[in-house]
Amino acid sequence: MVWNTTVRLLIGCGAALGVATAALAHHSFAAQYDSNQVVELQGKVTKVEWMNPHTFFYIDVVSEDGDATNWAIEGGAPNVLYRRGWRPNSLQEGDEFQVTGHKARDGSNLVRGLTFGFTDGRCLFFGVAELGGGASEDCAD
Repeated sequence: MVWNTTVRLLIGCGAALGVATAALAHHSFAAQYDSNQVVELQGKVTKVEWMNPHTFFYIDVVSEDGDATNWAIEGGAPNVLYRRGWRPNSLQEGDEFQVTGHKARDGSNLVRGLTFGFTDGRCLFFGVAELGGGASEDCAD
C-alpha cells in the first residue's frame, strides 16, 4: 500500500514538473513584442519554417541604399494558421509580399506577424482573431 502511494506521488510530481517546464518555455506576447510598435515591411521570402509551436517566415528587406536586412516573422502554430487560410505552400522562397506586425522589444529584426499582403491583392491574417482572423481578404480594409 505504501509503495502504491509513493508511485502515485512520483507520477503526479513528474507530471506537474512537465507541465511547469512547458509553461516556462512558452513565452508571452507582451514579454517579447511591443504592441505599440507596429511595423510594415516589404520583402522577399528567404526561408519558411512551418513547424510547432510557432511558424517562422524569413524575409530580406532592401533599404533605400540597397542593403538587405533579414527579418524573422513569427506566427502561430501551423494548425492555427491553417484555420485562417494558410497552407504550407502559401509562401515560397522568392515570393514578395508586405507584412504588418509588432516589433520585438529587444530591437532585433523579429516581428510577430499580423497580416500578409500579396502582390495579387490577397491578404492572409496571421495575428489575433479580433483583427480579422479568417480567410483571404483585402488588406486595405
